[in-house]
Amino acid sequence: MPDPRPHGRAARVQHAVHTAVRTLLAREERTSITVPRIAELAGVAPSTIYRRWGDLNQLFADVAVARLRPQGPPDTGSVRGDLMAWAEEYLEEAGSPTGREFLRDMISGRPDHNSALQGGEYARARVETILERGRRRGQTTPDLEEVIDMLLAPIVYRILFEAGDLPPNFIKHLTGRLFR
Repeated sequence: MPDPRPHGRAARVQHAVHTAVRTLLAREERTSITVPRIAELAGVAPSTIYRRWGDLNQLFADVAVARLRPQGPPDTGSVRGDLMAWAEEYLEEAGSPTGREFLRDMISGRPDHNSALQGGEYARARVETILERGRRRGQTTPDLEEVIDMLLAPIVYRILFEAGDLPPNFIKHLTGRLFR
């Protein structure tokens, strides 16, 4: 649930804690990161983190979800181009070593906090923005579920379950199938 006071103390705490997590993850292995270390770097009490996030896994999941929030998808002038550009950005972000960890964190978060569902909704929101923009332009647009099944799902599967680089032109190939 969004903070009713987006610039209040809760928002400042969240920002400080998220920044501390990202800073620590950039510097060291995640297994060495603890709630007290995050709290110290963020300038909050460890109890604040436990009260708000419950545990370290849920905090990692929340940071992962925050990275996927819609910032406004690219606008190339065509639905196909927008989807390709968005998918390439998503792949670059989520396919990086840190991105892979964030995706895993998001999926492994506590079920009562619905981190994976939130991450999915943020991705859906970006895709729906692209599709709606295309409909307003009078362009032919695929169905949202087709985009999820034929573009996003293969990307997430490859990121989570396969090591190494993806095939050349992977996004172009997936997007091409979507528009056949």
